[in-house]
This record gives sequence, C-alpha cells and structure tokens, in this order.
Amino acid sequence: MTDRFRSVTGWSRRGRTSLTGMTTVALLGTGMMGAGMGRSMARAGLSVTVWNRSADKAREVGLPVAEDPAAAARNADVVVTMLFDFESVAEVMTEALPAMRPNTVWLQTSTIGLDETTALASLAAKHAVSFVDAPVLGTRQPAENGQLTVLAAGQRDERLDPVLDAISAKVMWVSDKPGDGHRLKLTMNAWLLTTVAGTAQSLALAEALGLDPQQFLDLIAGGPLDSGYAQLKGKAMLAGEFTPAFALGGATKDAGLIREAAADVGVATDLIAALQRLFGAAGNPADDMSAVIRALRVEEK
Repeated sequence: MTDRFRSVTGWSRRGRTSLTGMTTVALLGTGMMGAGMGRSMARAGLSVTVWNRSADKAREVGLPVAEDPAAAARNADVVVTMLFDFESVAEVMTEALPAMRPNTVWLQTSTIGLDETTALASLAAKHAVSFVDAPVLGTRQPAENGQLTVLAAGQRDERLDPVLDAISAKVMWVSDKPGDGHRLKLTMNAWLLTTVAGTAQSLALAEALGLDPQQFLDLIAGGPLDSGYAQLKGKAMLAGEFTPAFALGGATKDAGLIREAAADVGVATDLIAALQRLFGAAGNPADDMSAVIRALRVEEK
C-alpha cells in the first residue's frame, strides 16, 4: 500500500504499543460484541467501566459495573456505545450525556441508520460532546481478539487512539463528516448479506437437485469466486451449526437500514428487500445469520 493511498483513504493499521497514560472508558452495551470489546480494552491497559441493561450480562465481562449509564459516563475520557439499534442508543445516551464532562469523546459503534446518526450527532453537540461515527466490521471472535475494522467519521482526537488500538486491527477514517462511517458500513453489509444469502441459495439448490452440497464449496475453493466468508458460513449451514456470530436479527435489521438508505438516494431496493424478507423468515432471530438457509431449503419452507 502506497503512502499516497494511505493519505487519500485515511487507512491505518497500528501496532499494539504500551500506554504512557491511563485512558478512562465507559462502555455502554455488553452484548455479543460489546463484551469482547470491553475485554480487549482492558487487556490493553485502559480503565474500563461497563453498563448494560441486563446487569448480569455486564457482570459477565469481568470489569467494574456501573449502576446506570450516567454513572458509567460521568468521569470517562471516552464513552463507547455498542447497542442494538438507534432507539436503544438514543435512550441510553439521553440519560448519560447530561452527566458527561464537556469535550468528552463519544465513540458511537452501534449500527443504526443515516438520519439516526445525524440525530445522535446533534444530540451530542447540544451537550458539547465530541461525536465520532464509528460502526465496526467483525463478529464475536474479532471483538474478543481486538481485531475489528472500524469505519470512523468525525473529528480525530488523540484520546481515541488507545481505544481504537485496543479494539481494532484496522481503522479507516472515512471522512470528517459523521454519517460517512455508516454510509460505508451499509455499503459493506449489503455485500455481506448478499454473499451469505447467495451461498445459502446455491447450497439449498444443490441439495434439492440431489447433489452433495459440499461439492459447491469445493468447486469455488481457491478460485476467483471463492471467499473465506462463503466457506465459513457455508460449512456452518451444512453442519446446522448456528451459534451466533452475526445474528439473524441483526442481519434483518441491517437489511432494513440498507433498504431505507437505498430508497432515499434512488437506488433500486428489489434485492435488499428480498434479503430482508429471507433473513427475517429464517427462524430464531438469535441464531447466526447462516441460518438463512432455512428460508431456502425445500423441506423448511
């Protein structure tokens, strides 16, 4: 990668370095992703206090637990939100923001909509809090290992560096405009959902045609049509192993956000609407997104 490319894209990959000071972080949301992010930050030497709507889930992280969002955020240098949707983020931060010190940095990593990101940025501005739009790419294991990809948009702040170092293998500063991180995240997730559903379609078709569906995965392996994600999710589909890394409920929610964004700018929504329907019809929303194959198999339709 050339220096020119780095300067244009804002791409960086920082190594793990020892910290000269102690950054205080409040992590609001300790679900499947947040728990791993919290432990990654603690391993890097950050002082992390967590809060979750379910106190039991917060305690499972093994870090100091605050009794409410305001208590968690009151003395933090950086507040990180990793919650399910806009409504949960807005509700939690309406409680936390009045308690936060002026110029605290809010790193908003939950995946929400574009208009919703604008609304949160305005909410932060009312409380003189710096807002960085920073959705992440990755699932449970990368979160645990500090190997997420962060798509950041907003004003850079050196107080974020140790936090981003701790949770990520790669940070792309998309622009200085909050919302652009989400624009790229929704673009990426459109490809991701298409890949998983397309893999499920081919495996279900192979089964219905009387073939061993593993032959499809073997056929694409190592070629230009292969992808590590197709192999990973395809193997899970064939094994019926749907322990969540990226849950069906999240995939369905994100498909809806992509559909809204596409409609707003005049892009056809036929494909993403079909994907939203398939992921939504595939059963238990807590199962992994690879369970979308249930909506395509003959015997499960």
